[in-house]
Amino acid sequence: MTSKQDLLNNPIEHIDITSFDARPMVHAMAKMAFSARDMARAAEIYEKMLRDRDCAVILCLAGSLISAGLKKTIVDLLRNNMVDAIVSTGANIVDQDFFEALGFRHYIAPELYKAGLHDSELREMHIDRIYDTFIDEDDLRICDETCLKIAERLDNRPYSSREFIYELGRYAKEQGGNTESIVQTAFEKRVPIFAPAFNDCSAGLGLVEYIRTRIGSPRMTIDSMQDFYELTQIKIKNPVTGLFMIGGGVPKNFTQDIVVAADILGADPEMHKYAVQITIADVRDGALSSSTLKEASSWGKVDTAYEQMVFSEATIAFPIIASAAYHGRGWEGRKDRRFCTMLDEAMSPATAAV
Repeated sequence: MTSKQDLLNNPIEHIDITSFDARPMVHAMAKMAFSARDMARAAEIYEKMLRDRDCAVILCLAGSLISAGLKKTIVDLLRNNMVDAIVSTGANIVDQDFFEALGFRHYIAPELYKAGLHDSELREMHIDRIYDTFIDEDDLRICDETCLKIAERLDNRPYSSREFIYELGRYAKEQGGNTESIVQTAFEKRVPIFAPAFNDCSAGLGLVEYIRTRIGSPRMTIDSMQDFYELTQIKIKNPVTGLFMIGGGVPKNFTQDIVVAADILGADPEMHKYAVQITIADVRDGALSSSTLKEASSWGKVDTAYEQMVFSEATIAFPIIASAAYHGRGWEGRKDRRFCTMLDEAMSPATAAV
């Protein structure tokens, strides 16, 4: 049988959107039809978000994106003030990005294993599979344990997922690890990252052990209600917002809902002014994650003036749109919003008392 070392020897390489200019392709696609024209319009809308100096851009991440080679794309968006906040699945941020920040990698699966015909053998070798990508389960356990260590050094109080992920970024920086890290770059830029379903990832597995050792004792907890309140504060403090959504699910709905939450808090909010979604989900089964942006307008969440659905797989469409925006330079001169600082102030007892 093939050895574990033989299977984990061809690492995923992250695409570099700064190394190629997708604008000529996108401009040509604008004169085509079907998904090509949709993608060109999505690129145009993202460019409008960046050139609108009042607009805060919120990036939503669902699906297995970092393991697929999109980490550097997101890091470059962060570094160049092309994203002001991120809402993601926990897996993208912890199991995949923080995992790589610890020095581990994802690997290209040999063609023979794509169909999953040998998953029982992979299990015996402690290799986990994401379609055509392999991960070392032993390395993932170290990631779990590291999340436990980080929890142990925190105060015994409720934390939003944004606060905990900020500590992951701090830890990555302290270790002098991989600077091509989303959590570390967001930590340095004070960009908030929310994972509303935070326990559904390696952090949750590490925190299971943390809870076991502290039953009946004071402990740190993750407060999802605080997540919702904090993200809503971004909408209230920065009324003009644009959504760049990869996939759907919890990140999409959570971020769209802050318009309704802001209204409940008496802020009389605007709908999200801009919205782009890249998805391959089908709307016909009524699944929320595949609901169109026009449908979201009926809920008072998304304006229809600048919205575009792109029915394409994310590893194709996302780098093309991001590259066109990067080389379009609409981000030059955008202010560094540092929403983490604003949120820390908003959640302080002194501020709440006022």
